[in-house]
Amino acid sequence: MANEQDLLSTEIVNRGIESSGPNAGSLTFSVRVRRRLPDFLQSVNLKYVKLGYHYLINHGIYLATIPVLVLVFSAEVGSLSREELWRKLWEDARYDLATVLGFFGVFVFTLSVYFMSRPRSIYLVDFACYRPHDDLKVTKEEFIELARKSGKFDEASLQFQKRILQSSGIGDETYVPKSVIMSSENCATMKEGRAEASTVIFGALDELFEKTKVRPKDIGVLVVNCSIFNPTPSLSAMIINHYKMRGNILSYNLGGMGCSAGIIAVDLARDMLQSNPNNCAVVVSTESVGYSWYPGRDRSMLIPNCYFRMGCSAVLLSNRGRDYRRAKYRLEHIVRTHKGADDRSFGCVYQEEDEQKFKGLKVSKDLMEIGGDALKTNITTLGPLVLPLSEQLLFFGTLVWRHLFGGKTGPGLHPASSPSSKKPYIPDYKLAFEHFCVHAASKTVLDELQRNLELSDKNIEPSRMTLHRFGNTSSSSIWYELAYLEAKERVRRGDRVWQLAFGSGFKCNSVVWRSMRRVKKPTRNPWLDCIDRYPVNLSL
Repeated sequence: MANEQDLLSTEIVNRGIESSGPNAGSLTFSVRVRRRLPDFLQSVNLKYVKLGYHYLINHGIYLATIPVLVLVFSAEVGSLSREELWRKLWEDARYDLATVLGFFGVFVFTLSVYFMSRPRSIYLVDFACYRPHDDLKVTKEEFIELARKSGKFDEASLQFQKRILQSSGIGDETYVPKSVIMSSENCATMKEGRAEASTVIFGALDELFEKTKVRPKDIGVLVVNCSIFNPTPSLSAMIINHYKMRGNILSYNLGGMGCSAGIIAVDLARDMLQSNPNNCAVVVSTESVGYSWYPGRDRSMLIPNCYFRMGCSAVLLSNRGRDYRRAKYRLEHIVRTHKGADDRSFGCVYQEEDEQKFKGLKVSKDLMEIGGDALKTNITTLGPLVLPLSEQLLFFGTLVWRHLFGGKTGPGLHPASSPSSKKPYIPDYKLAFEHFCVHAASKTVLDELQRNLELSDKNIEPSRMTLHRFGNTSSSSIWYELAYLEAKERVRRGDRVWQLAFGSGFKCNSVVWRSMRRVKKPTRNPWLDCIDRYPVNLSL
C-alpha cells in the first residue's frame, strides 16, 4: 500500500467575502485536503500483465501458426517451376485420386471448423442519448435554492452542497427530474421513479429506432441496466410492453452494478449475440436521479445529490452481415475488473440508511485510492491487447527485470535509491487509442486520471465537457462523450475508441471500438444545439 502522505493532495479554495462575524467584508480562504489516485508509476502487479498476455495468446494462436504453414508451403512450391508444378499436380490427381479427395476433404473440414468456432464480429450500428426538455434545466444556484425551498436541509448541509458544486466541474445547464424540482414531498416513490425511467428510456429508444430504421419486433436481445431503481415488473419488461416486442426476446435487467454497468451490459449483449447468429441487441443504460435523491444531512450521502443528473443511452448492436456497411463501429475488446473480494472496495460506495432512516448512497473517503487500484489492474490487463509491439516489449521487459532483480544495481543500472529504479516503464496509451471516453464522475477524478495516464487536454476534453454540460449521468456518460466526438466530427475510419468506466463493487471496465468509417455530424445528437460553444474554458 502506498505511503499515506503520498495519497493526499492540498488545494486552497477561495470562499468569497465573509458576510458576518468579526471578519465581515474580508476575503476568506480554506485549505482542502483530499485523497488522490495512487501513482500508477510506483507499482504494477505482474499477474495482471500475465493475464493480459493470456488473453492475447488465446486469441492469437492462428496468427502464430498460419505464417509458419505458409512459409513451409512456399518453400516447397518455390523449388518447382510452373510446368513441373502443374505436371506433378496432374499426375498425383490422375494416379492417386483418393489422396487428392482426402486432402480437399480435410481442407474443407478445417475451414468449416475455423469459421464456425471463431467469434462473430459484433457491430455497433448506432446509438442515441436522451436530452431532457429545457424546463428541467437548472443552474448551480437554482439547484441550491430548490434544496433550500424543500425544507429538507439545514444551512450547514446547503453550504456543503454549494462548495461541492463550485468545484465539481458541472455547468449551469444540467437536468434534474420534475419530482425534485417541483415537489417538497418525498420524491423517491415508485410512481415518480417509473415516470422518470419511462421518460428517459422511451426518449432514447424512440430516437434510436428512428435513426436506425429498425423495428422493435426485430430486436432479439434486450439488456437494461439501472443501478438504484429496480421495480417489479422490471424496466426491461416495461420496454417490451411499451414497444410490443416479440415473445421470444432474450431480456435482461441489471441492477445495483453502479456507473460501470453500461460496459457490463454491452459484454452480456455480446455473449448473447455470439450464441444467437443473425440477430440484433439493444443495450439501455440509465439511472434514476429522483428515486436516489437523499433528503438527509449526512455529508458522505449528500455528494451524489450534487453530481448525478438525468440521462439515458440506447445502443444497437448487431452480428448480421448485412449491417457491416452501415455500422459505425466494430467491437474489439472488453476487459472487466472486479475488486469486490476486498472489504474496503466492496463498501466504498454503499447504499444504506442514515441515523434519521433516510436512504442514500454513502461515498467513502477511500474512493479515490480504491478506484485507482481497480483502474491500474484494468489497464494493465488491457495493455497487451491494444498496445503496439514496441510499447509492449519495453513495458514487459522492464517489468520482468524489476520482478527478477528488484532494486539491485549493476552495469548500466541506476542505484536502488534513484527515482529511475523505482518507476517501471509505463506504456503510452495514446499510441493505442485515438479517442478516450472516460466516465465523467467528477472534476477531481478526471484531473487524477489525466495526470496518471498522461493524457492531453484534447484527450480528456469529451469527459470534461460532458460533465460540464450534462453532469454525471452514471453508466450512460461514456455515450454522451462519444456523441460529443461525433458532433465535433473527430472520428475517422480506423480510429480506436477507449470507453472506460468505474463504479460500486468496486468495478473498473473497459471496452474498445474501432471505427468502420468516417462519422459525419449526426442529424440527431444531444450536443447539436450547443456544440459550437464547446469546449469551454473551465478555469474561469
